[in-house]
Amino acid sequence: MTAITESRAAARSRSGTPAPRHPRGRWRSWGPGLAMVAPSMVLIAVFVYWLLYKNAATSMTDKHNFNPNADVHFVGLDNYVSLFGESYYQHTLWNLLVLTVVFLGGTMFFGLLWALLLEKGVKGEGIFRSVYLFPMAVSFVAAGVVWKWLLSNRTGDQAIGLNQLFQHLGLGFLQNSWWSSTAAFNMAAMAIPAIWQLSGYVMALFLAGFRGIPTDQREAARMDGASEFQVYRHVLFPQLSPIALSALIIIGHMSMKMFDLIYSIAGANSYAAAVPATYMWTQLFSKSDPANAAANATILLLIVAVVVVPYLIYTNHVEKSQGS
Repeated sequence: MTAITESRAAARSRSGTPAPRHPRGRWRSWGPGLAMVAPSMVLIAVFVYWLLYKNAATSMTDKHNFNPNADVHFVGLDNYVSLFGESYYQHTLWNLLVLTVVFLGGTMFFGLLWALLLEKGVKGEGIFRSVYLFPMAVSFVAAGVVWKWLLSNRTGDQAIGLNQLFQHLGLGFLQNSWWSSTAAFNMAAMAIPAIWQLSGYVMALFLAGFRGIPTDQREAARMDGASEFQVYRHVLFPQLSPIALSALIIIGHMSMKMFDLIYSIAGANSYAAAVPATYMWTQLFSKSDPANAAANATILLLIVAVVVVPYLIYTNHVEKSQGS
């Protein structure tokens, strides 16, 4: 038997066929890694995917109270149909759209502007970076308490916050009701504190992108007669498109599920500043309606997935193409 085994091993070595690994050897190779990630896999499976499933299942039932003894029946998509038929929910979706568009535009504009100002290596760059990034270190709740005062709707002699500043500067015509206005685009004011808080993050992304572009490319473009504007337009900005896309996805999905900032400024039951996330709070705790709240949460998840999933597919495709 030993001679036969040795002859088979010699034949495999000559043909280049690897010897079959013993099951114990395979376990030693991937077993420790599996043991390390197993707790995380279990936690994610239970507290993410299982809860997503339970939420979706609840959204298709008639569980409109917290009575544990009540009979629960499957109703399909009825909760979704009734939810989209509510004028209040349509109002929250419109507010979410306005908030997201203004939030995205503001953070991208100021983030790119500050990155452009700093990428030249100005004096005191570290101080400016700290100033721009500091708001990101503040929680949305703490920032919301301050911005609630700044965006107060009180005007005239009773004005406080920004309205009082406008009055002292002789710009009383700029006083307004901010987010509490009945105007269709009042949520643009709610985007102001969010822009203030996250523009520094976008700046850091763009600044890292600028610093990652070799200086040889800039010098070569200048030697070919390109102006500074043309260098940025044709050489630098095209290479920042992946960073811009990443920033749009990150900021966009944060806007769609924003709750804590709006709750701190306007409260959960404000009609003027209502978005799906705050309405979900009202449905669950004020109306005691878990089925409709679950339907709202599922819709919000799908809205975020429509934005995030294509981005993940795109990045995965890019990584595979670069690897090959």
